[in-house]
Amino acid sequence: MGSHWKKGRGKLGFMQPLLGDWVAEADSPMGLLRCRRRLEQILGGSYVQLEARWEMGSKRGVESANSSMKSRGPYEEVAIIGQGDEGKVSFWSFTSDGKRSQGTLTDATDIHEAAIGFEAKMPAGLARMIYWPDDDEGFFWAVESKTAKGWKRFVNHHYTRVAD
Repeated sequence: MGSHWKKGRGKLGFMQPLLGDWVAEADSPMGLLRCRRRLEQILGGSYVQLEARWEMGSKRGVESANSSMKSRGPYEEVAIIGQGDEGKVSFWSFTSDGKRSQGTLTDATDIHEAAIGFEAKMPAGLARMIYWPDDDEGFFWAVESKTAKGWKRFVNHHYTRVAD
């Protein structure tokens, strides 16, 4: 496991390796996808806030002329992670398309021994989001849906720290 993936203290100490500014770029059917994530402690460390901004259909920062995202702008998410009413670590997510979701921390060690996973009941069924370390730099992030045969991955990114 990479030396950069060290847990901190307390109920949310497991989130310590993810704190900071991160970026991923990937090819997609709409062109280059760029996602920037910022995770930071808020409210005296009682919660972690995620701010994510997805920009799609660009070519290394320049929008493609045929991009459907050009008129809609970026897709954004704000999520809060902290202790829920029943004592479980939970998240509450709100997105720029007006949707929201909530879920709880779950075991994702089938992906990696140090994986951090969250599950949520969505209109289409059960989904999970997983973070796990890259042994060299950064982390991987994926979203999966539960099927009769197991988990089906439909998003997979590699994040590296944004240079200061």
